[in-house]
Amino acid sequence: MNDKVFDMQKYPECTTLRLVIEQGIATLWLARPESRNALNVAMCSELVQMMEALARDDGVRVIVVRGEGVAFCAGADLKERQGMSPAEMVARRVSGFTAYAAIEAMAKPVIAAVHGPAFGSGCEIIASCDFVLASSAAVFKYPEVGWGTVGATQRLPRIVGPRMTKELLFTGRAVDAQEALQLGLVNHVYGDDELEARVMEMAAQIAAANPLTVGLTKRSIDNGLETSRAGAMAVELLAIQENLRHSDWKKAIAGFGHKESPNATA
Repeated sequence: MNDKVFDMQKYPECTTLRLVIEQGIATLWLARPESRNALNVAMCSELVQMMEALARDDGVRVIVVRGEGVAFCAGADLKERQGMSPAEMVARRVSGFTAYAAIEAMAKPVIAAVHGPAFGSGCEIIASCDFVLASSAAVFKYPEVGWGTVGATQRLPRIVGPRMTKELLFTGRAVDAQEALQLGLVNHVYGDDELEARVMEMAAQIAAANPLTVGLTKRSIDNGLETSRAGAMAVELLAIQENLRHSDWKKAIAGFGHKESPNATA
C-alpha cells in the first residue's frame, strides 16, 4: 500500500511507528521489526502521541494497528529493562499502562490486525483495541508470571473470564489462532493471504458509516459495561439524544427502503 500524502505537521515524528492514511483509514504500524516490535519506552510515548493526533484529525474515521516484520509484537523490550532499579521498573510499567490506556480511550474504532506472534505487551495492545482480526499464523501468549512479574490481569478477564485468564497467566502457554477465536480473544481468523484484504474491507465499511454515530455507539458500549443496567440505559439514552441533535437522521430514515440506500431491506 502506498502512503497517502497527508499533513505530517498534525503528527509527531516517530522512530518506532509508521503511519499510513488512506480513504479515512489510518494504519498504524509497530515499526521495530528488528526487535519483533518489542514495546520499549519510546514506542509507549509515541503510541500516546499518535493516538492523540489521530483523535484530532477529522479525516480519520478508523484506525488499524499492525506489526511490521514477522511478529505483531513480541512483548516488552526485555533488553531495555536490564539493570533497571525497582523504581525505574515501575516507571517503565506505567509508560506501558499509559500507552494501552491511550488506545483504549480512542473515540474512533481501533482494529488490531495480527499476523504473527502477539506476546505479553502485544496482547495488552490488542486487548486495548475494539476488536481483533487475525491470520491463521497468529499466536498469543501471556508470559508475565514466568518472568516473575504481574500483568494482563484486568483486560483479559473482561474478554475471556476469570477462570481462563488464570489458566493463561499461570501457565503462560501459547494459544493458536483457532483457540483464540473460541476464547473470544479474536473476532475472526483468516488465511495469511487474505488477512489484509479482509481487514481493509471491514475498516472501509466502518469508515463509510456516520462517524458521530459510530463514536457514540462505542462510547455507550464501553461506558455501559462499567456501570449498572439502569446506568447503562441512561448512557445510551444520552447518546441517542446527542446523535439526534447532531446527525442527519431524518435523511437516513427518508432513504429507507430505496434500493440506493445502504440500509434498504428490499
